[in-house]
Amino acid sequence: MPDDPSTPKSPPRIARIAYVIAFMMAGLAGINIALSGQIAGLPFALIPLIAGIGIVRGRVWSAYGFAVFEFGQILLVPLILLRRGGHLTGVGAIIVLVVVGTFFAFAGRSMAAAGLERGRAWPWIAVTSLTALGLFFVQPFVIPTPAMEDTLLVGDQILVRCFPKPRPERGDMIVFVFPVDRSERYVKRVIGVPGDRIHILNKVVYLNGKPLEETYAKHVFPKMEPYRDTFPAAPYGLLSDRARKMLAENVINGEVVVPEGSYFAMGDNRDNSLDSRYWGFVGTGDLIGKPLLIYGSTDQSTGQFLNRRPLSWPIPVRWNRLFRFL
Repeated sequence: MPDDPSTPKSPPRIARIAYVIAFMMAGLAGINIALSGQIAGLPFALIPLIAGIGIVRGRVWSAYGFAVFEFGQILLVPLILLRRGGHLTGVGAIIVLVVVGTFFAFAGRSMAAAGLERGRAWPWIAVTSLTALGLFFVQPFVIPTPAMEDTLLVGDQILVRCFPKPRPERGDMIVFVFPVDRSERYVKRVIGVPGDRIHILNKVVYLNGKPLEETYAKHVFPKMEPYRDTFPAAPYGLLSDRARKMLAENVINGEVVVPEGSYFAMGDNRDNSLDSRYWGFVGTGDLIGKPLLIYGSTDQSTGQFLNRRPLSWPIPVRWNRLFRFL
């Protein structure tokens, strides 16, 4: 007896396995978000969830689309490794993406062969393009220290525009490769551009002979510290070799003169910032981008961040800081 065309067709076995895997991936991503408070991971929970629901409903492109999404993430692996210094775990990530993508592609083909409804392709292509290509223009960054308080707090999650490469001006915030330890990324504010003359007297920054009006600057320690608050001065404390070179070669008439291809950067939290006073200039080649937006924020300490200690439950999200433009 022929099949009744009005009877809904159930997904083939491989598709049923596929939606179970999709739901598991969504659940694991959701648990990770709940434990870490990293709202940026939300798409990686929602996308497999939507794919799983679509496969249950017999939509072929829910399987094909998730395969396209997984293959699209392969483009991001070399980019992320390049930004973070690269290591062999990238090979493992690519293998996992290829295996999962291939499995869902076969699931989609089996659903198509079974005559199930095709669904729409364009939403999956759009989502893949936004997530894969978007990171070529922006990248996420989490604030690890209080050096930029109160502008940026420890635990703020920001998006940084990295393409096209920025040409920062005085007062702009920048993210850059820390020149002393190139595995780290710092965020500071540009105080001086090439040719500028800078000195600090009694905590006040003077630029080209005039005091700067800095509404963003914060001072937490009333006690004066000779080198920190009267700069430049004789080398004092834990200065890097780059800072000592700056003091030896770039000080004219009691002012630091910023050379070509360099920037003088400081944290907004002036009394608690490891910045150009202590490790020298930021080179143009070390610039990564300019902060655009706070997309998430969890209330945590520097120790929790640096030591990867778990946050308390419920996650202390600073909702009032979300989606602030910088």
